[in-house]
Amino acid sequence: MLRWAVMFLVIALISAVFGFTDVAGTSIVAAKILFFVFLVMFVVSLILGGRRTRDVLE
Repeated sequence: MLRWAVMFLVIALISAVFGFTDVAGTSIVAAKILFFVFLVMFVVSLILGGRRTRDVLE
């Protein structure tokens, strides 16, 4: 998911350089949304992953 956010950010930067403002605006919005979704999923996985106990096999 983070890879998609970075890819949309790169597309936005390249299209901004070439003057495609509509594409740049849409890509930066998609990059922001994907980044925050990734961030929320990361925090949730940290919280839930730390609470789980694991059995140790001897």
